[in-house]
Amino acid sequence: SPPEEVEDASELTKRDRSHLENTLKLNEEKPADDVSGVLQRLRKIYHSSIKPLEHSYRYNELRQHEITDGEITSKPMVLFLGPWSVGKSSMINYLLGLDNTPYQLYTGAEPTTSEFTVIMHGPKLKTIEGIVMAADSARSFSPLEKFGQNFLEKLIGIEVPHKLLERVTFVDTPGIIENRKQQERGYPFNDVCQWFIDRADLIFVVFDPTKLDVGLELEMLFRQLKGRESQIRIILNKADSLATQELMRVYGALFWSLAPLINVTEPPRVYVSSFWPHDYHPETHKDLFLKEEISLLEDLNQVIPPRMENKIAFIRQHAIRVPPHALLVDRYLQTYKDKMPPLSDGELVFRDIVEDPDPPLIFKSILAKTNVSKFDPPHREAYKDFFGINPITSFKLLSQQCSYMGGCFLEKIEKAITRELPDLLGSIGLGKKPNVLSCDVTGCGETPKNRYRKP
Repeated sequence: SPPEEVEDASELTKRDRSHLENTLKLNEEKPADDVSGVLQRLRKIYHSSIKPLEHSYRYNELRQHEITDGEITSKPMVLFLGPWSVGKSSMINYLLGLDNTPYQLYTGAEPTTSEFTVIMHGPKLKTIEGIVMAADSARSFSPLEKFGQNFLEKLIGIEVPHKLLERVTFVDTPGIIENRKQQERGYPFNDVCQWFIDRADLIFVVFDPTKLDVGLELEMLFRQLKGRESQIRIILNKADSLATQELMRVYGALFWSLAPLINVTEPPRVYVSSFWPHDYHPETHKDLFLKEEISLLEDLNQVIPPRMENKIAFIRQHAIRVPPHALLVDRYLQTYKDKMPPLSDGELVFRDIVEDPDPPLIFKSILAKTNVSKFDPPHREAYKDFFGINPITSFKLLSQQCSYMGGCFLEKIEKAITRELPDLLGSIGLGKKPNVLSCDVTGCGETPKNRYRKP
């Protein structure tokens, strides 16, 4: 059977890679898009209009998320998720041509990747420890420090001088293992996955057709992917290890298993191929697999142009969550000042307010504001913890957060959300014609569309 024949991979003939070079345009010397001006404007809007309110009301301590300059300037991220031993690392090795180099990712039949591995561009091949990556605020990974020392020991960076990595960063993840040992990782695995999912521009969920068990861990992963359906691509890897009839049966079984987990009208695209450097197994649909692979490469190409749109949308989404927090703290502080009798124990008075914020209608008054979504209300319990660390007396009222020259913090962030960021979004991509791809090239059956831009 095919799997037995691939035991000694060194004896297999290598696949021609010319379609990789051509489709990804790796040999073209073309000027990079001038995004530096847009990035500078985005950074200026964040620092002048969003960060002052965020910093003044310690929003990052509530959401555990602080945006760094490294995050604003980072490249698009392609995330590889899925069960263990489905070929995630082999796929990255293949796309980057890392096989038989000192920096190829470990592969094998057993669970081999226990780290979160970030593959990024650098002038020469080198590895970077997770602790060093997190300590460098110029990189986009410094917020990962919050997941603790045990996690940082499971984070590794690899710099590779590859042209594709000038445009994107790849992240390989530990495979999902459907058993209780998942709890023994020593760090919050699901939280770390969520951090990467929130920042990924494209998410490849990879499956092996010979093992399609959908267990609790995978169900949890798809719950975390809710709302990111437009970024998800399903990969049915190692497709040349099965006969055609068996492959069709597995394809149907995969959709059957995933249907309850992906509740969308348009299901994610599924790519059926074999992503590793060796020739397709004889007597399989080589032409189909090659077309599928080229179609996936075109998809990868499309993640790059809209990176600025994604960044602006990400910063704006972040900004929208800050005013409700500031308004809540302001209302708590005003209630505290109104209720505080002379010579009273301020801590006891405030504890009563936090324990029962309904009589002063603190939460209801904030939700009544037109710009606060009633579907994403602030969580009452979170504020008990928040004020346990941050005394109410350490904050100022919103009315005091204004200056003659600088204006008011709340007005500035509202202006950023409603005018500055949408104007910046409108200023990019003007005069550029969309790149319409031919299905003769991609074998896609439909004109590929930019799935990252709202219609």
